[in-house]
Amino acid sequence: MILTRRHLLGGLAATAAATTLPARLLLAKAPIEQRFVLIILRGALDGLAAVPPYGDPDYRTLHGALAPPDPAKDGGMVDLDGHFALHPGLAPLKQWYTEGSLLPLHAVASPYRDRSHFDGQDLLETGAAKLDGTRDGWLNRTLGLIGATDRRFGIAFAEEIPLVLRGSTAVTSWLPDRPSGLPPGFPDLVSNLYDKDPALHAAYVAGLDTTAFGKQMQDMAQGGANARGAGGDAALAQAAGKFLADPAGSRIAVMELYGWDTHVLQVKRLNELLASYAATLQALRTGLGPAWKQTTILTVTEFGRTAAANGSGGTDHGTGSIALLAGGAVHGGRVLADWPGLSKDKLYQARDLAPTTDLRAVVKGVFRDHLGLPEDALNRVVFPGSTEAAAMHDLVKKA
Repeated sequence: MILTRRHLLGGLAATAAATTLPARLLLAKAPIEQRFVLIILRGALDGLAAVPPYGDPDYRTLHGALAPPDPAKDGGMVDLDGHFALHPGLAPLKQWYTEGSLLPLHAVASPYRDRSHFDGQDLLETGAAKLDGTRDGWLNRTLGLIGATDRRFGIAFAEEIPLVLRGSTAVTSWLPDRPSGLPPGFPDLVSNLYDKDPALHAAYVAGLDTTAFGKQMQDMAQGGANARGAGGDAALAQAAGKFLADPAGSRIAVMELYGWDTHVLQVKRLNELLASYAATLQALRTGLGPAWKQTTILTVTEFGRTAAANGSGGTDHGTGSIALLAGGAVHGGRVLADWPGLSKDKLYQARDLAPTTDLRAVVKGVFRDHLGLPEDALNRVVFPGSTEAAAMHDLVKKA
């Protein structure tokens, strides 16, 4: 799912500006030097394809044709540790893994256990344990703990300020000037209308991928991104990196990447999506320059996808997925997973990768050790009532 309820109800408009860093977005002095970037993959990423557990004896049988070729084959996945690998589209990130600046975490999920994009994204962004009416985001509450007094300290590089960054602490947003067009993610909004009818949904998504009108529609929906070429997300990421790199620039940022609802033709779509995502991360690193050493980037998605393929060459809404930590401040070069296994008796509801790591524990570990926030405040303020999700250790390098 791309266009969320927050888009439908409206939100704070993004600030239009030139592609150079506007002086009005500079702070007199940032309260911290560490940078944190949250990237949300809207639509639900198949973690079993992105970071394949190819060493699991049930993986190849279960995931079937959706699994990338083995590491030894042409165009195959990229081995990490003999059990986990990277999807071929993420191959450029193997160097990051080798240098210790990439840390995949597997079998990760928020507390959400159903399969609605709207509700899953709400819980992902509010940080609540259940749908309880919370309407501010955990990243905004974090800004309050840090003591951010300038709205430019927290920034969304998005059409609207997403829920995760909304709340009582003032923030801002920025996008380069772009031609008018359909809202970002419009094709997936329409797709969601057909979500309860598998035949109609499959026909619609297939049409987007295979017809000239579908491609034109996606181009229009991408608006300014496609107007700049296929690397629109990468161009925005490089600009975002420059904002964060400036000594008087923003320190906390959010980006959104769309299109991960792969009900149909998943292999083709993920080949493109994951390659684009890797290029986006590389561009963000380029923009950050020397500030890369002070940066942690966390990539999340609202839930995972079914462990077995559906009848349309894709996957349906699932549960466990992955989170990815990257950056010069990350203690990477390994895969963290309390691996549940993929035998039928180990799957969640006999269909999904079982989640064994709470995403809130990942965030709390990063915020405690990277941003210097007290764990008690993370339990009470950022993720209220989450003491059972204890902050993870050793996710970032010691300062």
